Amino acid sequence: MTTEGSSPITAASATGLQVGPLWGLLRPLLFRLDAERAHGMAMALAARWSKAFSGKLGEADQARSPGLRLRAMGLGFPNPIGLAAGLDKDAEAVPLWQQCGFGFIEVGTVTALPQPGNPRPRLFRLPADGALVNRMGFNNAGAEAMAVRLTRLRERELMQVPLGVNLGKSKVTPAAQAAADYQRSSALLAELADYLVVNISSPNTPGLRDLQTGDQVRALAEAVQGPNQRLTQPRPVLLKLAPDLADADAIACAEAAIEAGCAGLILTNTTIDFKGLSGATVGMSGGLSGRPLFARSTRLLGLVREALGPDPILIGTGGIFTPEDVAAKLEAGAQLVQLYTGLIYAGPGLVRRLLCALESHP
Repeated sequence: MTTEGSSPITAASATGLQVGPLWGLLRPLLFRLDAERAHGMAMALAARWSKAFSGKLGEADQARSPGLRLRAMGLGFPNPIGLAAGLDKDAEAVPLWQQCGFGFIEVGTVTALPQPGNPRPRLFRLPADGALVNRMGFNNAGAEAMAVRLTRLRERELMQVPLGVNLGKSKVTPAAQAAADYQRSSALLAELADYLVVNISSPNTPGLRDLQTGDQVRALAEAVQGPNQRLTQPRPVLLKLAPDLADADAIACAEAAIEAGCAGLILTNTTIDFKGLSGATVGMSGGLSGRPLFARSTRLLGLVREALGPDPILIGTGGIFTPEDVAAKLEAGAQLVQLYTGLIYAGPGLVRRLLCALESHP
């Protein structure tokens, strides 16, 4: 697939993205609600659907087209477009995401201990920028609850795509004990996942981004690998970095991760840089996702690829809305890409529109 770049979303075009007819009706209604309330309602419906249906796709389904398949980290991916962590923190709606056409699904971020997250309001839309701001704070039911849910999911034998689990640090755990905290989650969840992600890049857990140093990355990777390597078939481990790191620091973390046995990285998480936005951000704090993140995340992706060479797996995420965006991530060095904010604005039909473009212009 070729691209001439992707222009930023303007105030006019942010609300004029190509959307399916159903989402075109639903989005204005949902956007009248508080962002987290709308998210909660949508997730509740998605969870109910996922309990009733398998989400299995036929071999002739577009999302399983032979021309889109690839292998990475020893896993088979029916297509390279995945669901990013953050949308389904507790793995409640995995069958629905599979039905949407995703080639892989990442749940979480999950922490060793259950936690409510930060006080509300903590999720905001910026429609003029095609963006979201969140300061959720890893609100989730904890690793033990996810282990129960994923065990039931595996018992249904419905998964046709790789399932990743994104691990974060519990807020109450001191930074000095972070490695043990991640290790506890790994011990509970590694066997139920197809790959694991060490997330040290969210801006919404105090001190978490301070773990983005070479020494800390090595310690955390080794901690997660402890229980993982005791499995009959150890799972690939990835590191997720922030876009706000200096280039040299990001490369140092990436190199440390590979040296510590990680299969690759996810680039990038949300940014704390709110400069140049059209929407009002007074009183907001947290991580910015969506179109404003695209340029920096893609640039850092390219720098890390150049530094690491062709072998490590890189997953590109941040600001993907169009086929051109997917192409730019792949050309920057990603083998796989992930979506989140694009779904909020363009609807779940975005996945298949992107797959159609990939298949038409490989």
